Amino acid sequence: MLRRAMRILGDEGEAQEVLQELFIGLLQRPAQLPPKAGTSWFYSATTHACLNRIRNRKNRGRILEFKVFPAQTNVQASASDAVMVRQMLAQLPEEQAQAAIHYYYDEMSHEEISEILGCSRRHVGNLLERVQATLQTDGGVR
Repeated sequence: MLRRAMRILGDEGEAQEVLQELFIGLLQRPAQLPPKAGTSWFYSATTHACLNRIRNRKNRGRILEFKVFPAQTNVQASASDAVMVRQMLAQLPEEQAQAAIHYYYDEMSHEEISEILGCSRRHVGNLLERVQATLQTDGGVR
């Protein structure tokens, strides 16, 4: 979970804070933990907490020249690309941001994402199309 939070937030200290808040919340409100919560539930909860952290930042800035998600695992994204990705994620609706992270960062299939989000594969495809449309209308994809 820590690796996932660090990858989304780009800062180990902030990632640790988010996970600490997540687990404290579970201790304070254990009823929010589903009876059969598995790894995918914790990944989803971590993703959600990280996205909330990004959205709550005061400096959301405008995306200047976003080219592509850093989906290739063998290529490290530059620091400026990572910042732009985080800014873009902060402006997407929650469900689109989650689908984008699972698809581009985790390289999951539509089927895997649909299981995590609890929706159909077609809906996942629609979410990802909306993400691409948002990038294109913001002038980010070139």
